[in-house]
Amino acid sequence: MLRYAVIFLILSLVAGAFGLTNISSLAKKISLILFALFFIGFLFVLGFAWLVAGALAPSPAPATSSALPLILAMLEA
Repeated sequence: MLRYAVIFLILSLVAGAFGLTNISSLAKKISLILFALFFIGFLFVLGFAWLVAGALAPSPAPATSSALPLILAMLEA
């Protein structure tokens, strides 16, 4: 989709250089719409990847309230 947005942008620039303003403005509008759709899709995929990465991340170990169990375990060994 980004490729088509760039193609329409180039078409708009070329048409504008030749003085074809109607074609240039239409190609510009199409290019902007396609770029906006691409950007919204990119943000959706980025947010989904962030959610999946958060779900797959290991949860941190629970913190102990004191070091006493650790010290007792070291003394027993």
